[in-house]
Parts: sequence; structure tokens; C-alpha cells
Amino acid sequence: MKIRFGIDIDGTVTSPAALIPFLNKAFQLNLTLADIKQYELTPLVSISEDEFSNWFHKNEPEMYEKSPLAEGVKEVLIQWAFEHELYFISARGKHLFDITKQWFTLNEIPFNHIELIGTHHKIEAVQKYQVDIFLEDKHDNAVMIAEQCNIPVLLFDTPYNQDPIPPQVVRVKDWKEAAAWVEDWIK
Repeated sequence: MKIRFGIDIDGTVTSPAALIPFLNKAFQLNLTLADIKQYELTPLVSISEDEFSNWFHKNEPEMYEKSPLAEGVKEVLIQWAFEHELYFISARGKHLFDITKQWFTLNEIPFNHIELIGTHHKIEAVQKYQVDIFLEDKHDNAVMIAEQCNIPVLLFDTPYNQDPIPPQVVRVKDWKEAAAWVEDWIK
């Protein structure tokens, strides 16, 4: 049975700590992943939301070019790509498509499709591409996708996504655990 995976990129395929070195350098901080207790990063820095937004958009290309892979992701995605379809659906803006595709190529991450939607509201894209299962790190996205699309969502456990989850959202600690859950689900 061929499964169509919907997969978030940042914090899921990339390490959830990928942006921390950039934040630490730019704002003279000493953050670790354990310090990131919410998805919104603005409260961690001592500038306004507008200033942070401007900084983020200016630095997006470099941050995304240099994002490290999450541990174990490459092996799992290569294995899944043999039998299934991999659709990456990200909140990144469309203007980052070339950088994103180049990152996938350089890191030898297989894909059938990359969709950069420019928003965290992924329901429409999940429905459009008829995704069977979704992998995500953002709590509210995971819950909304699971509930509105009636598909299982694997939520990669991080300090910033600890709110309660409904039964169709499954918390996994890493890609090895995600692969094991998917294998059981397919059976």
C-alpha cells in the first residue's frame, strides 16, 4: 500500500535546535533547546515583534541553508521513498523555494513534492495533496491537521510543544520511533 506522507520541514526534518545558534549570535544569548518553551521566539529576545520579524526575514535564507538535519531523518526518508510518496508542506514563504530545494538536494533528502505555503495554516495543502499521515513539530498544527483532516499526525516531542494532544496525534521522540510507529500503522 502506497502512503502519501505530509511532512513539515523546520523542526521536523531539520533539527528543532537549528535556529538557536543564529538567535544566540544575533542577540547575545546563550539559549539551548530546553530553554525554548513555546513556538513563538519573539519573547526570548529584547526587541519588538516588528524588529524581530524584520531580523528573521533578513536572515531566513542563511538559516535555512545552514539548518542541520534532525537525527536519523535521512535514513528513514530514504527508506520510505522506496515505497511511498513524500510531500513536504512548510510554512516557509514561496520565495525560499530554490534555497529549500537546494538544501534537500545537498542533504540527499528524497522528495516527491515541496510545497511552501507561507503560513502555518496547512489544512488546505494537506487536503489538496490527499495526505494520509502528517509529521509535524508545531503543536497547534498537529492538532488541527489531525482533527480537521481525520488523519494520524506524528508530533515530534520538543520543549515547545508540550500542551495536551488528542488521541489521533501521536507524540514521538525521534525519527527512529516515528519509523517504528508508521511500520505498525501500515500493518
